Amino acid sequence: MKNNFGKYTRERVSNIPFDATDPVFKEYKEKVPQFIGQAVYIYSFEKNRMLFASGWEEILGYKDEEITLLKIVSSTSKRHFNFSNELNDKGLQYLKSIREDLDKYSFTLEVEKIHKNGEIVPVFSRVGVYKSSGGTILELIGISEKIHSRKLGNIMQYAAYGPVTSGFEESLNEQLFNELGISRKEKEALELAAKGDTFKEIAEKLNVSQSAIEKRIIPLYKRFNVKSLPHLISFAYDNQIL
Repeated sequence: MKNNFGKYTRERVSNIPFDATDPVFKEYKEKVPQFIGQAVYIYSFEKNRMLFASGWEEILGYKDEEITLLKIVSSTSKRHFNFSNELNDKGLQYLKSIREDLDKYSFTLEVEKIHKNGEIVPVFSRVGVYKSSGGTILELIGISEKIHSRKLGNIMQYAAYGPVTSGFEESLNEQLFNELGISRKEKEALELAAKGDTFKEIAEKLNVSQSAIEKRIIPLYKRFNVKSLPHLISFAYDNQIL
């Protein structure tokens, strides 16, 4: 196994909280929407610290003035830690290759976090580009909320959004070394297969080729060590994917 999970991210984010005397903090406190049950942060790569944070005591038990991006990244549970940090690395590396419309890109992830009191908290998180200039990311925004409806399984679910994400989720599943992830597109196809649709019918509903559907579903057999489509569907239910 690799021992450098999240190295790319950890080398680029700090353990420095926001400065409440900074005019930017005061600006964002007025400007950034804040909703009950949600935690938000804005991180600056220019200043190498948080610019703003709100709602984190309710989600993870840390006061907003304590929260740092490194703390958020490092608070992932043991069983999700490797995949989550590898995903952070791949996401940042992918964004580094984008030069236009950076603020239209975001990633979502269902992940277990560790509360300050040691409890496991299932969280849905979205991270996107908040501000950029000349193809360079200046600020990230992250929004997290607890998942109350169900427990998370071993299989982490993630998605990428933006003008040019074609193939990105598929490439992530090829690059990430472990077998604990399923992308939005893979899950979308699997949900229809679980309803009894053939690959051809799924392709028609999703407006893609049948071979594209095969490339989303067939690799899951090996990834999750199952022998057939019924076995895969059963596995998906057992692991809270479906």
